[in-house]
Formats: sequence, C-alpha cells, structure tokens
Amino acid sequence: MKNSSMYEFAREQFSAVGVDTEAALEALNEIPVSMHCWQGDDVDGFEAPEKAGAGNGCVATGNYLGKASNPAELMADLEQAASHIPGPLRLNLHANYATDGSPLPERNELTVENFRSWIDWAKANQFGIDFNPTSFSHPKAEDGFTLSHKDVGIRQFWIEHCIASRKIGAAIGEELNSPVVNNIWIPDGYKDTPADRMAPRVRLMESLDAILAEDVSKKWNIDAVESKLFGIGVESYTVGSSEFYLGYAATRQIALCLDAGHFHPTESVADKISAALLYVPELLLHVSRGVRWDSDHVVALDDPTTAILQECVSSGQMDRIHVGLDFFDASINRIAAWVIGTRNAKKGLLKGLLQPTKQLRELEQAGDYTSRLAMMEDARSLPWGTVWNEYCERQQTAGDNQWLGAVKRYEQEELVKR
Repeated sequence: MKNSSMYEFAREQFSAVGVDTEAALEALNEIPVSMHCWQGDDVDGFEAPEKAGAGNGCVATGNYLGKASNPAELMADLEQAASHIPGPLRLNLHANYATDGSPLPERNELTVENFRSWIDWAKANQFGIDFNPTSFSHPKAEDGFTLSHKDVGIRQFWIEHCIASRKIGAAIGEELNSPVVNNIWIPDGYKDTPADRMAPRVRLMESLDAILAEDVSKKWNIDAVESKLFGIGVESYTVGSSEFYLGYAATRQIALCLDAGHFHPTESVADKISAALLYVPELLLHVSRGVRWDSDHVVALDDPTTAILQECVSSGQMDRIHVGLDFFDASINRIAAWVIGTRNAKKGLLKGLLQPTKQLRELEQAGDYTSRLAMMEDARSLPWGTVWNEYCERQQTAGDNQWLGAVKRYEQEELVKR
C-alpha cells in the first residue's frame, strides 16, 4: 500500500475518534525544537585548550570517531543532522562556542560579534538560536562553585558573564527576529554533606538578582533558570535545587527550565508542567533521558518522554513552552544521536497532537472514567506512525528506516578523515 493510501486510512481512523490529522500536522509544523550544539563535540567548545573538556558534572562518555573540532566541522555536522529532521529547528548554543575573535575574549567580555558566524549560519539555514552562559570548564569554576562562590571576585566574574550572555541573546534575537531563550545552569554544590546549606543559596539568589537587574530587552531575550538534583562531584548538595529555582522563577516571573534528567527517577516531569505554569510565565523543557542518574542519554520515545511532550500539547499552553534538547553521547555516531533524539521529540509532540484530548476531557467531566481509560488505551494503537511518515514526506525528509544510510555515508566520506 502506498503511503498516500496508508495515510488516508490512518486519517479515517483518527477522524473516528474526533482527531483531525491535518490540523495536527499543521500544528506540529509550528513547533520548533531547539537542537543543542554540544552533542557534536562532547561539550568541548572552541576556547583555549586549557578550558576545553566538560568537567563540573558534564561528561560525555565514549570515543566514537569523527568528533567536530572546529566551527566549520560542527556546522557541517549540524546541517547533515538537520537534513534528516522534518520541520522547524532552532540551535541551542553555549557561550563557550564563540567562533569569532582572535584571541577570543574572556567569558565576561563576550559580545554578539563573537557569535557572528553562528548568526550568519542560522540565517542561511533558517534556524532560530537559543543561548546559555557557560558556567563550567573554566579555571574560575574548578572548585565547583560559580554564582554562589564565597569569593566575591569569582562570583562577580560569573555575574558579568551571565549579563554578557543576556545581552548577546537579546542582540541575536533582534537580528533573527526571533526571541532567544537564555538559560542559566550552574554546577555549584558539595560532594559531601555541607554544614551550611543556606549561605550558598543566599549568594546565588543575590547573584541572580544582580544579573536580572541589568536592563536587557525582554522582547528578544527570555530568561530561564535550570535546577538539578545532583551531579558528579556534587552528589550531596546542589545549590540550585528544584525548590530553589521554582521559587525564584515564580517570584521574579522568569521562565523555569525542567530538564528531564534533573529529577529523582520516580518523579514525573510531565506532572510538573501544569503545576509550574500556574506560577511562572514560561517553561523551557530540556528533553533528555537519564539512566539511573542525569546521564543525558539520547532521547528515546519511551513512556516518560512521550508523557512530557503529550502534556505540553494537551495543556493548551504551547505558546508558553519552549522545547529544547540536552544530551551528549560520544559512544555512537554523534550525528545519528542528534537525528534520533530530535525526531523522537517531534514524534512525541505529534502523538500529543493526535491524542483525542477533547473527547477524553468530556468523558472526565462527565465522570465516565471507564470510557476515559478505554479511549486513552485504545488511542495508543492508532496509526500515528503513518501520520509521522506523511509529515516526513511533506517536509521532503526521509521517513523512518530511510535516513541512516545517508548518515553512514557521511561518516565514511567526512568523519573518518578527522
């Protein structure tokens, strides 16, 4: 059966439960996913060699061939990955990926001109850009503290870096006519139980207030803060905990980042979405996959991931939610990792758009929980994969089981030479 005939059959099946597949495809094409640059080079960045390498809780494991080692290689790899991903994309860029300036200035002196090559690349490839201060892999972060550091001078350095990053984000957003989500994550914490939990959090709060006090366009720069449960070397105490940042984002009315790997394994990130949206203006999602800890595995279309993305859609708040990715796996082909993870994020969104949400809510409102459960479970077997392949075809992108050969050819033609 040709895909067009299969799609018409699938369309009829979805229509029978009140779902318009054409409306779902149209809506999916309006949701960009922000693809992270750091999957392509194992979080190294382009600074001086002594600052390279992840460190401070960010570790890419594996030594698969072909890691990008310069801007040209990373941009080419991103383009290769994007060619196999249907629909709109953004680039999630860290500050340590500055490409322009010789030598590059210190992080607290970076300007938008140090990212001119990325802006030109984004324009040429029709990408939006999101941004992140880089508060790790630096001599001033070697003891594991940045914005909550007890040394006022080190703390001020990181405050200035975050201010510079916000200004860079606003400038990029205005130039691309697309607001930039600017996300602050820091690795601060203790390996063992601290004697004073309060003081670092007071310092972090004061540092963040100083960063936000700088007048930066809210039209083009969207501030976000990201919590973490724990990290390598900070197993016992993380300054920027979930409770800290939820309270901070709510009281300062900025965006809250929910990273799928930054919570206890038994917590439902999907359940946090509606709760947080009652108190914060916007949410940033870092779609990732933690395996026993925040190991940032490539996004799989597993139940927790699907639940997160379905809840985004069914909440009716997509205009307040930004979907980004955060994983780095050096044990497999890095381009394939981008493609697999990003396509899965988009599949999860599509599954949410194809959910008979209106009908389920009507049954729930009527107290017919039997019918709600039956419809919810039957919806799992509806042919959403056929609708996905139709979307790929319309976007002139290879469908499932059709893209990997091109990535393997690119590996043989380009990656093996590095």
